[in-house]
Amino acid sequence: MHAFDVLGDPVRRRILELLAEGEEVTSGTISAIVQREYGITQPAVSQHLRVLRDNGFAAVRKDGSRRMYSVSTAPLQEVDEWLDRFRAYWQPHFDALATEIARGKRARRTSDEKRQND
Repeated sequence: MHAFDVLGDPVRRRILELLAEGEEVTSGTISAIVQREYGITQPAVSQHLRVLRDNGFAAVRKDGSRRMYSVSTAPLQEVDEWLDRFRAYWQPHFDALATEIARGKRARRTSDEKRQND
């Protein structure tokens, strides 16, 4: 399955967001959040976790009777590489924004220094 096929589903994207918060997450925690937000059953959540796991987006390890999930980055690198060809369309805008932010900070700093010296 192609990375965008996996990420095309909003439930799987939400699960990845939960996993991307940094710490390992139990399947029960994921299931409870997704069930509440999307109104789907626990078996449906498990199926989404399986798709993520089978396609390399999520890693799982057993901790006693619990399953602990974390995000795997390799497939996300594939997405990043695909997006790379489009960065030229938005990168100049981000660069210009960064320049304007720096100018604003510099102007604010200069203004603050003038007030302190007065």
